[in-house]
Amino acid sequence: MTEEKIKKEQQKYTAESISVLSGLEPVIKRPAMYIGDTGFKGFHHLLWESLDNATDEALAGYCNEIEIVIYDDFTASVYDNGRGIPVDMHPKTKKSALETVMTTLHAGGKFQKGAYKVSGGLHGVGISVVCALSEWMKAEVYRDGSIYAQEYSNGKPKSKVEIVGKASHTGTRVTFRPNQKIFRDAADQVKFDLKTILEHCRQQAYLTKKTKYKVLDKRINFEHTFYFEGGILSYVKHLNKNKNVVNEPPVYIERQIDSTLIETAIQYTDDYTERIFSFANNIYTSEGGTHVTGFRGALTRAINDYARKQGILKDNQNNLTGEDVREGLTTVISVKLPEPQFEGQTKAKLGNPEMKTFSEQALYEGLSRYFEENPTPARRTVEKCFLSASARLAARAARETVLKKGLLGGLTLPGKLADCSEHDPKKSEIFIVEGESAGGSGKQGRDRKFQAILPLRGKILNVERARLDRILSSDEIKALIVALGCGIGEQTDLSKLRYHRIILLADSDVDGQHITTLLLTFFFRNYKEIIERGHLYIGQPPLYKMQYGKEVHYAYTEAQRDEVLNKLPKDKTLIQRYKGLGEMNPEQLWQTTLNPENRILKQVTITDTEEADAIFTMLMGSEVPPRKRFIQTHAKRVKNLDI
Repeated sequence: MTEEKIKKEQQKYTAESISVLSGLEPVIKRPAMYIGDTGFKGFHHLLWESLDNATDEALAGYCNEIEIVIYDDFTASVYDNGRGIPVDMHPKTKKSALETVMTTLHAGGKFQKGAYKVSGGLHGVGISVVCALSEWMKAEVYRDGSIYAQEYSNGKPKSKVEIVGKASHTGTRVTFRPNQKIFRDAADQVKFDLKTILEHCRQQAYLTKKTKYKVLDKRINFEHTFYFEGGILSYVKHLNKNKNVVNEPPVYIERQIDSTLIETAIQYTDDYTERIFSFANNIYTSEGGTHVTGFRGALTRAINDYARKQGILKDNQNNLTGEDVREGLTTVISVKLPEPQFEGQTKAKLGNPEMKTFSEQALYEGLSRYFEENPTPARRTVEKCFLSASARLAARAARETVLKKGLLGGLTLPGKLADCSEHDPKKSEIFIVEGESAGGSGKQGRDRKFQAILPLRGKILNVERARLDRILSSDEIKALIVALGCGIGEQTDLSKLRYHRIILLADSDVDGQHITTLLLTFFFRNYKEIIERGHLYIGQPPLYKMQYGKEVHYAYTEAQRDEVLNKLPKDKTLIQRYKGLGEMNPEQLWQTTLNPENRILKQVTITDTEEADAIFTMLMGSEVPPRKRFIQTHAKRVKNLDI
């Protein structure tokens, strides 16, 4: 866009572009309704809301540089070189448009047709929510040759909008300090996390091609800039950087239908999992939506049509299923539309019904053309889908055998499972323990009413490189699946999950940590929703037992051990280092690890699905060089490695 055109558009973007719907009190009273929670995620959500405004300027074509500055643990700013928020008098509020936007709920250019073609900030609550939940905030606007500024405290202006200097460019900078009385996690006050911010900005840079996202952290004098000419095409290549790909380069499709832009990048790998990352106006739609439904329909139809046309799929053969064509698929779907309808305030799912039709039409046409013009990768893709279909049929037969044996063969539950008497899953928990000796102690030491024990023999299969039929050939995994009770694969039904606390409990040595990692891989690849619902935990047995006479203390860390030893006589105190759960008798295991009043549990969560996927691929996949580099990088940080 030329400088002259930007100037004309800037003149149109005045106070009349701002619409007003209501006030700010609901945000201050119930912040979690607007930002999800008041912990780590909610704290950073304030930064994302500020960043959304800058990104919206870039999507509209008025901005190509965005900058985040972290000044200290609790203060940050977002700058964009866009048009600058209007500062003239708003006709309805009789206040500056800047003050109106910052202090009024549902006020913003997104509600005025023509101000923005596309926008992630559909609800218009973003920046006003940031203002309401910040103990201090300052807005600086660069436009019309001047710098305008206004400060706020907990959603209220501290002064009027004032001219504080001259400007040679246009843009907006918002600096804020979240209210520390509101944002706290279980341990302490939350603070800005550089890694989280970098990951978010990198993702936004992929989705907003040819726009610079610069991150500066004043705490450690760190600076990094993200810029991607290829956009989501570069994104898919990044996602598959440690994988064996089937089609190179990825398929890229871009279509404009009416005022909606649809972009997709598609690449297959020799993996067995499906990875779809979907976005609407740069908002990550973790629960998908109509655009994803349209994509899935288009992909299945296009591959089946091509296979029929080429004679690969015979007349007497059934079509490939959606599951067949999505195995090993990595894709990024990005749609930009004028009036997105998100389901829920957190914008996790796109609901626009027309997007199913638009997405399916654009992607079917694009894929069909790609297959016609690229016969070699097209045939490789279809061949992979046929292999997936064969494996699916084998897995279905294996699954049905397992379930039939479990439900009809007189073994409703595995024989090694010591079940609890409680039938309410919300009140029940299962410990998955390493070894028969630990299982024996656990069975004797547990509370039989609500605690079940399932001992596993040795290390389970690494499922990272295994299809379902091979997974189901493992006796230990079969026992675990039947014990959980919710099936596996396409027939998983979490409403039948028998325990709402699943606790992994292994020895405190290298083998124990490896077993825990194998189990985490199994749950992430097959029961990710169990993790997302907060049902998976890791138990923490003590590392040390210290006894002085009849006085007994347990320590879960070396720091705790040293703290206890400082209070006891050094020459008479007996110290025992536990390496295995089997070293504890049932009473000790109950006191330290099983008793809800004393035990320490770590809940397993997924803060970044993309990063988690990459880590499991690197640590548990078949590619050795990435794993070797990881070990070399982090080896010096490992302490007390048991060999």
